[in-house]
Amino acid sequence: MANCHVCFRHCEINEGELGFCGARTVRDGKVVAYNYGKVSSLALDPIEKKPLNNFFPGSYILSVGSFGCNLRCPFCQNNEISWSEEAKMYAKDAEVITPKELVEIAIETKAKGNIGIAFTYNEPLVGYEFVLDTARLAKEHDLKTVMVTAGTAELSVLDELAPYIDAMNIDLKGFTDDYYKRVIGGNREQTMAFIEGAAKNCHVELTTLIIPGENDSEEEIRELSKWVKDLEVITGKKIPLHISRFFPRFKMTDRDATDVQKVYRLAEVARENLEFVYTGNC
Repeated sequence: MANCHVCFRHCEINEGELGFCGARTVRDGKVVAYNYGKVSSLALDPIEKKPLNNFFPGSYILSVGSFGCNLRCPFCQNNEISWSEEAKMYAKDAEVITPKELVEIAIETKAKGNIGIAFTYNEPLVGYEFVLDTARLAKEHDLKTVMVTAGTAELSVLDELAPYIDAMNIDLKGFTDDYYKRVIGGNREQTMAFIEGAAKNCHVELTTLIIPGENDSEEEIRELSKWVKDLEVITGKKIPLHISRFFPRFKMTDRDATDVQKVYRLAEVARENLEFVYTGNC
């Protein structure tokens, strides 16, 4: 048995078994990334789809995903590769791509407007070793590196990745401990610390998905945007915030999609504190 150091869960994993995230295992007494190089998705996406609106707008980026996640969002848009039974089955026979092969694909797609590699679709931090090895190699070829993440990881993981990551979109899913614990099974304190650390090292944009009846009050968004503003002062950088509309899916079909006017109103509230506020899925 060994203890995983990636996130607040600190799973104790037996030899050959998987941690909570489904992406980390123990081999010869050491915790390793079970999903290393096992690619579930590969696509050339507009950078704005990450979403990153203030980072090389108009460009494309090679987006790669694996499987596994250390949260349990009931509204997950990528549950098939994040924490479903299908993900477990896929993991057994997934094709492995090496960092060198992925970088070669990224270089080949430069002619199509590609600027680099984005680690996305599932939670990249649960297999951060592959991200690290690939990003380190990508920097040698002048490729930009991006992570789309929920930011649920220890700062020691961020410290390893930070020198090689150019930009992140990080989910700040809400601004109460109750929401993080009860709805998504996360740790708000760890996420906020990760965001602060990331913002000191690279370009950061944040996304908050507005769930009706959960994190949709003007008071919560006002407090959230105030915290982001304080972070801008600390880092000396502008931090765009994406206010995104929820659609019922996966295990959360008990409510309607977020009212569009509600999203627009919450964006106005956030603009009381922030210069760059975008609305998504509207």
